[in-house]
Amino acid sequence: MEYDHILFSYHGIPESHIKISDDTKKHCLKVSDCCNVSSGAHKKCYRHQVFITTELIIKKLGIKSDKYSNAFQSRLPLQPWLKPYTDYELERLAKEGKKKLVIITPAFVTDCLETLEEIAMEGKEEFIEAGGEFYHYIPCLNDDNGWAKVISDWTTERL
Repeated sequence: MEYDHILFSYHGIPESHIKISDDTKKHCLKVSDCCNVSSGAHKKCYRHQVFITTELIIKKLGIKSDKYSNAFQSRLPLQPWLKPYTDYELERLAKEGKKKLVIITPAFVTDCLETLEEIAMEGKEEFIEAGGEFYHYIPCLNDDNGWAKVISDWTTERL
């Protein structure tokens, strides 16, 4: 499949949750480029783990660094949530001339309202309206036989 860009969209959380999880209380979202500066805070940092997850995927698939980005979806009003926001990124990418977009939601194991409506349907509409031409949503693992076997094996190992 030809594409200009892959967007990895993860569930967002309030920035305050990232700061609370930082045992050092002086690293996460306080140090410039905090997720790329080594710290013991990374062990509990959702944002850092998101970036590592994406890195592992792109390394495995051989995707070049200029062909992907991360974003965060499903925010609520009244407080800052992790950025960049997926809906803003969809518009930005289209306006930058990325016409063919692939989007995946690695933190979701099964499709739900947040993946199907927010990403697969509304996201596509936003991207196309902003000038994009092709939008492909990669579905979650759902009832994939390989995934079911992994879960079954993990459960058996822990019983």
